[in-house]
Amino acid sequence: MKLRVLGCGTSSGVPRIGNDWGRCNPADPRNRRSRSALLVESARERLLIDCGPDLREQLLAADVSTLDRVIVTHDHADHLHGIDDLRQVALVMRRPVRLAARAITLDRIVDRFRYAFVGSPLYPTVLMGEVLVEEEQLGAARLRFVDQPHGGITSLGIRIDEGERSAAYAIDYHDMTEAMAALYMGLDLLISDCLRRRPHPTHAHLDAVLGWAKDLKVGQLVLTHLDNSMDFTDLAETLPSWASPAFDGAEYRL
Repeated sequence: MKLRVLGCGTSSGVPRIGNDWGRCNPADPRNRRSRSALLVESARERLLIDCGPDLREQLLAADVSTLDRVIVTHDHADHLHGIDDLRQVALVMRRPVRLAARAITLDRIVDRFRYAFVGSPLYPTVLMGEVLVEEEQLGAARLRFVDQPHGGITSLGIRIDEGERSAAYAIDYHDMTEAMAALYMGLDLLISDCLRRRPHPTHAHLDAVLGWAKDLKVGQLVLTHLDNSMDFTDLAETLPSWASPAFDGAEYRL
């Protein structure tokens, strides 16, 4: 199983428009962050988690032109509005891309981007919408899901098990529920939302994430969805040995 962080930034990315690097050192390329997305590979099958507005550049950087499936965690713009770049993936594969989400999320996506799902005499159907069930398969890996509190909505957390190895992607949440803790207990790798050091009403913050990961007995913690207050080197120097910041293009093999 291989996981590649396509993007580890917030909805504004780093730097923000206006060349605003905040506390991040612009000379360190690990501080240049596109919007959050993850690529998972198992037994030659590829899953894309979220398709934000930087998707084209992310897939080019990863040298990826085909996808077996896309899962959208929630319908916020920074996780969804690169959906039109899946047109080119469908053209390369010569078939629609399978895109899955919770039923309510999928309904919103289809309503917003109906042209991609229904096609027309001039343009073929790009996406095939699917409602997620409680357990899915990707290659040799098993996928399980949990709904996470994200302000007034929920986002989708995903656990991935292949053989005796386990990973999870927990993006855009602000609290650890009992259901989340049950799914994430004992992970080898947790890639977790961690917006900044100070608490935030819709995102996890540093002390909380470190505490949860310790309680869950996570083997390796990777912090993602980082804003421009989170300089890579400064953050890395303060973390325990079992935790590290993500950067665009980082890969993890289990």
